[in-house]
Amino acid sequence: MSQPKPTRIGIVTISDRASQGIYADESGPAIRKVLDEIVTSPWEPLIRIIPDGIASVSECLATLADKEGCDLILTTGGTGPAPRDLTPEAVRAVVDRELPGFGEVMRRISFETVPTAILSRQLAGTRGACLIVTLPGKPGSIRTCLDAVFPAIPYCLDLIGAARLETDPARCCAFRPPA
Repeated sequence: MSQPKPTRIGIVTISDRASQGIYADESGPAIRKVLDEIVTSPWEPLIRIIPDGIASVSECLATLADKEGCDLILTTGGTGPAPRDLTPEAVRAVVDRELPGFGEVMRRISFETVPTAILSRQLAGTRGACLIVTLPGKPGSIRTCLDAVFPAIPYCLDLIGAARLETDPARCCAFRPPA
C-alpha cells in the first residue's frame, strides 16, 4: 500500500526588508513551528520570502497554488494599513472565493489582547483546491491566530479537494462533522 502524498504547505513571508536581507525573517519560522506542533500527517513546506506589493504577492501565491500544487498557503505580513501593506489586495486578485470568517475570527481573538487588532486586514480564500490564509507579521500573533482558526482548516481542505491534513488532538482539535 502506498503512502498518501504529503500535504504541500506554502509558508510565505511578505516583507520588503526581510526579502532584502535587512533583517532575519522570524515570522515564517514561527508558522513552521506551529505547524510542526499541530500537524501529524506527512507535510512538505514550501518556504518563500518575498517583497510587499500586489504583483509580487499575487504571482507567488498563484505559482504556489497552480504550479507547485500547494494545498494550503499561509502568509505572514502586509495586512495592516501602511501604504506597502497590500497582501489583502494581492490575495483578492488570485482567489476564486473569499472565506471572511477566517479574518473575523483572527481579529476577534487578537482584539482580546491588543486594541490595534481592528487595523488588521487578514482574510482567507480558495484558489482551486488550495486554501490561502493571511496571518499577521508578529510571531506571537501568528500563534494566537493559527490556534484560533486551525481547527477549521482540515475540513476546509477536505471540502475543496485538497490533500487530507491530520492534527494532534492534544494540540488542535480539528473539526470534521460525523460521517
